[in-house]
Amino acid sequence: MGLLPMTSLQDQLDEITSNTRRLVQAERLAISERSVEELFASGIEEKILPVGAQAPEFALKDANGKLVRSADLLALGPLIVKFFRGRWCSYCSTELETWRDLYPRVRENGAVMVAVSPQTARQNDFMAGQHGLPFPLLHDAGNKVAAQFGLAYSVTPEMQSYYRSILVNLPFINGDDSWTLPLPATYVIGRDGRVLFAEAHSDFRVRPEPEEVLAAAFGAQ
Repeated sequence: MGLLPMTSLQDQLDEITSNTRRLVQAERLAISERSVEELFASGIEEKILPVGAQAPEFALKDANGKLVRSADLLALGPLIVKFFRGRWCSYCSTELETWRDLYPRVRENGAVMVAVSPQTARQNDFMAGQHGLPFPLLHDAGNKVAAQFGLAYSVTPEMQSYYRSILVNLPFINGDDSWTLPLPATYVIGRDGRVLFAEAHSDFRVRPEPEEVLAAAFGAQ
C-alpha cells in the first residue's frame, strides 16, 4: 500500500478559510476582504525586496532575550526567514507548524531558519511552547526589519476596530502603538547575503509551498 500524499500547506490554509466563512458573519468577513483588496491595490507586493537584492543585516532578540544576528546565521548556511503576523493568526500558526515538521530537513541540508514578527518576546515564548517550534522566533519591534524588506504596512482604522472586536489587541501583543504589521513573507538568503527566494502576499491566506522554498535554500549550497 502506497503512502498517502501529504496535504499541501495551501490546502490546510484553505480549510481554515472555509471554516471561517461558515462561522463568521458575512458583513464581518467583508471588512477583512476589503482590507486585503486595499492592501493589494497599494502595490506593496511590487515593492518587496526582490530576488537578487542584497538583504539587510539584522540583529533581533529571540524569545529568551538573546540577540540573534543574521550575519552569524549566514556563517552557518543559507538562511530561511519567515515574516509572520503573530500567534493570534491561525494561518501563521499553521504555516509555522508545517515548518516545524520540516525543520530537521532544513538542518540536515545545512540551512538555518528564523521566524520574525512584531509580537513581543513574551508572545514569542508562548507561541514556541504552544506549537513546539524549534527555530528562533525573533521580535521585530515596530516592524523595523520588515520595513527594510518592504513588508511593513499600517493597519487601517477600520481594521483596527475589527481587530479590537475579535480581541486582537495589537498594541498589547506587539508592545507598541504603531498598529503596523508585516505582509506574511518568505525569504531565502544565500551565504553571500543575496536574496535567493522572495514571496509575500497582500492576502494573508496565501503562503508559498515549503518545497519551493527548500529548493532555493538547498540549491544554494
